Amino acid sequence: MNDSSAQLRRYYTLYSASFFVFVVALAILEHYGMPPRWIGYAFLFLTLILYATIGVMARTSNVAEYYVAGRKIPAVFNGMATGADWMSAASFMGLAGTLYLSGYQGLAYVMGWTGGYVLVALLLAPYLRRFGQYTIPDFLGARYGGNAARLVGVFATVLASFVYVVAQIYGVGVITSRFVGLQFEIGVFVGLAGILVCSFLGGMRAVTWTQVAQYLVLIVAYVAPVAILSYKVTGIPVPQIMYGQVLQKINVLEDRIASDPAELDVRRLYLARADSFSARINGLPESLAVERRALSAEIEKMKGGNVQMRDVFALERQRRELPKSPEAARDYWESLQQQAAQRGSELIRHTEPFPGKDEAASDTARLNFITLVFCLMVGTAALPHVLARYYTTPSVREARNSVFWSMLFILALYLTAPAYAAFAKYEIYSNLVGSAIAHLPSWIGAWGKVGLVSIEDINHDGILQLAELSLNPDVIVLATPEIAGLPYVISGLVAAGALAAALSTADGLLLTIASAFSHDVYYKVFRPNATTQWRLVVSKTLLLVVAVLAALVASQKPATILYMVAWAFSLAGAAFFPALVLGIFWKRANQAGAVSGMVLGLLVTMYYMVRVQFDTIPWLGIHGIGMDPWLGIQSTSSGVWGVAIGFVTIVVVSLLSDPPNREIQNFVERVRYPDVFRR
Repeated sequence: MNDSSAQLRRYYTLYSASFFVFVVALAILEHYGMPPRWIGYAFLFLTLILYATIGVMARTSNVAEYYVAGRKIPAVFNGMATGADWMSAASFMGLAGTLYLSGYQGLAYVMGWTGGYVLVALLLAPYLRRFGQYTIPDFLGARYGGNAARLVGVFATVLASFVYVVAQIYGVGVITSRFVGLQFEIGVFVGLAGILVCSFLGGMRAVTWTQVAQYLVLIVAYVAPVAILSYKVTGIPVPQIMYGQVLQKINVLEDRIASDPAELDVRRLYLARADSFSARINGLPESLAVERRALSAEIEKMKGGNVQMRDVFALERQRRELPKSPEAARDYWESLQQQAAQRGSELIRHTEPFPGKDEAASDTARLNFITLVFCLMVGTAALPHVLARYYTTPSVREARNSVFWSMLFILALYLTAPAYAAFAKYEIYSNLVGSAIAHLPSWIGAWGKVGLVSIEDINHDGILQLAELSLNPDVIVLATPEIAGLPYVISGLVAAGALAAALSTADGLLLTIASAFSHDVYYKVFRPNATTQWRLVVSKTLLLVVAVLAALVASQKPATILYMVAWAFSLAGAAFFPALVLGIFWKRANQAGAVSGMVLGLLVTMYYMVRVQFDTIPWLGIHGIGMDPWLGIQSTSSGVWGVAIGFVTIVVVSLLSDPPNREIQNFVERVRYPDVFRR
């Protein structure tokens, strides 16, 4: 593929026009009766074929091309590729959904992720580009000397990137299972094939040019549905400036819902259910035996009466699904108790900042908001797969310009996400809540099969109250076209955009993991005389292994996309941010301080994250490990502890041990002030 800017612009202009014609053709075919599933298949497989074609055209066996795209990517295109690399399934699918569910609190993600690029531009990108080389562990090894910091950096890179890539592959499974009808687990591996074609054949070179194409798809797919919805509701197709009007209408709808007697009754019933689960938990182990005996007695009674066998089978299934041990029962009932308590709580107003029952709860919400913004900012500035993109520009100046273009392209989505949440909420509150459950739209059942939407008529009145509707945040963007009654081709377009977002980020993450192993461990530590061919063979083999492992983990549906991504940011921030910033701006930081700070920061973050988020890890047979959050800070902000401890540890240990040698101090001067060494 010719890398000249003029020819690149022609290529991608032709590509954009072809994609537009493709969407219009599908819209016409839908009008004449093309089945929705065929539209889903067309979007899925034709876009995968397109990305694979670009990957094949950009294949390379050159080491510099494979790891850093030959350092020939112009700033605008690198900014577009960074935007695609950055706007993962979490941004595309999860951000608007989180804003829908939590309102004002969800703005922490927008502020944190956007603010992180300011840190990248000011503190890291130009200096890392001036250093050159290929990876972040490369920089740590050169800055702090020896392999200790490099190997800790490799471990942190692999851990944070693996958690992140699992979230992307999970998103691929959600998309393919809904829009193509594949089983979730099969959809995960179908998407994995599309990921591997690009990163496996051409490394960073192929990934970059594929990501540019994916950005064009995902931004059109994200903006188009909400622009149509904005025109439908307000008459003006600019949702970014019109959703303020919709927020006023949402406030009126919230007042009506909050004062509805049926809604209040439903929430009271859910609170009563939460209390019943609390009683069962407090009564363990006897309560489990009592419930098992009660179900057995009911089954025997029904068998002796005139009842339908399906009712008996339902009770038998319920008895089989009872937890087998008191520990498992505690975990299971606590989960159900939390769900019931959440449904029974007061309605969270969309525009209410830091909601809470009292001042203490509001203070906790405010603290979580601030700490989440902080963790997302430092995590953004420390993510290895994002920082590696600034190794690909021709110069330091281009690296700075690339950060500007990255922020501009990302802004297009982040300004739209709050509008997405507002318009989706308006449609649901005005057209769905209060409807007869027997006549709900088809999208409820379709997404219910995937497990992202559930309905429960707890008060048996046949009418849907808001508390009886449970929506996973990952469904909001994907379901908005159906919620708004738009043609199915728009749903297919959104699915293609979400797929592009997940694939683009997964490509970059898998390549980062494989590079960390093959370049920083195999080549730099064990076999410095390895040939170019062997380095690429090792990288591609490891890439394949890691991809399959990530797909296996994703198929278990470990958590929501946004939660997994927030954990990855906390891990990356705690491990890298103090070591990178002090490594660039403080010559006194040494190897002992950096290694100690990175290890302690990472361990504290992992400890806090696991114990606050999980009370049990069933596949390891671990139960009862949960703890109360320190100061009420949630697991998504666990990096705040690791970053603080990392900075303190690096400073204290560095001051108590010998300073770096003159060669390393000159290295810091050269990275920060290159002109001094040219004179």
